[in-house]
Amino acid sequence: MTEARAISRSVLADQVKDRLLQDILSGRYPSNSRIVETRVARELGTSQTPVREALRGLEALGVVEIHPFRGARVRRPTKDELLEAYAVRAELEALGARLGVPRMTDADLAEIEALYDAMQRAADNGDRHDVAMADASFHARLLQLAGNATLERVWRSLEPYSRTYITLIAPGADTHWTAGLHPSIVAALRTRDPEAVVAALLQHFEQARAHLAEGWQDLPAEPSSRSSRSARPGV
Repeated sequence: MTEARAISRSVLADQVKDRLLQDILSGRYPSNSRIVETRVARELGTSQTPVREALRGLEALGVVEIHPFRGARVRRPTKDELLEAYAVRAELEALGARLGVPRMTDADLAEIEALYDAMQRAADNGDRHDVAMADASFHARLLQLAGNATLERVWRSLEPYSRTYITLIAPGADTHWTAGLHPSIVAALRTRDPEAVVAALLQHFEQARAHLAEGWQDLPAEPSSRSSRSARPGV
């Protein structure tokens, strides 16, 4: 295979991965649903090879699991995994605030405020999906203030866990409760004090973690003989 063809295939696999991730986060593929390689390839007009590579990439993120002879399935994270992800995200976003708030312009602040307003409107309409998208955009925009590509890349590796929980697969998720976690962050941003923003973010994630710990139910464990065959190291 030539280098050009290898690069082209890698780019296509990344595009398929991004498309599948958006489909998972939008609820098109709910928790525990199968993702069939042949069907995805047919829908996207590609071969199965980039689809297979995309699914391996999503497996590395912990979003899907792949079992021999059973294919790929959207993975429901455990409570412990979600709590760990929240703890790490809190520290990453705190670092982002320390780096980014001193760089924040009036236009940056206005954009973040607009994202919060969109989240609140979605909450008023009871639209969990739009709350999810506004929530994700709010935190992503806040992190982008830091101008640190490495920080953003690490953050994005964890973000699918919490976005899926916050918005789509948590039974009885309360849109107003989710939106209501953010006014204190916006108020702190208006002070332009990085440590005030850090304190608001840490409180935000502590409340989210407590809510998750109380409400999230893990799936029953599989029989030991079956689970030992399907376990993936390092997840």
